[in-house]
Amino acid sequence: MADAYVDGLKLAAGRELSEAQLRQRLARKGHAQQEIDTAVARLKEERAIDDARVAETIARTETSTRRRGKLRVRMQIERAGISTSTARKAVDDVFGELDADTLLEAALTRRMLGRERIDDDKEFQRLYRYLLNQGFDGERVMSALQARRKK
Repeated sequence: MADAYVDGLKLAAGRELSEAQLRQRLARKGHAQQEIDTAVARLKEERAIDDARVAETIARTETSTRRRGKLRVRMQIERAGISTSTARKAVDDVFGELDADTLLEAALTRRMLGRERIDDDKEFQRLYRYLLNQGFDGERVMSALQARRKK
């Protein structure tokens, strides 16, 4: 059986993993809890794994590629097993560099496939639900949708 540290190093080299994700994967490989604890401690000391770095990576990906809002981004980070405080800090840092309204407009434009106007109430409601699910603030969503509503 391979050493938990070596397996952990290989996993961490493949992609950014949180401590919780790494622990799960090492356990699935059949490593004992004590071996996992030792390997994780060493990997953290060597900065091969770093939850703050992973949180920031997730936040940047979720905003730049998937165009998601604050709430959804924080949820994705926490889903990776990262603490709420670390997730909040990463989200605040990334959103501090972004214009939330521009991000919302980009998500809306992408969803509307380049159309400028919302045709009817049904589409308005569908877009509202979609943008809320993407983690955007309800008031900002309503304002953006009202601006695109057909007169």
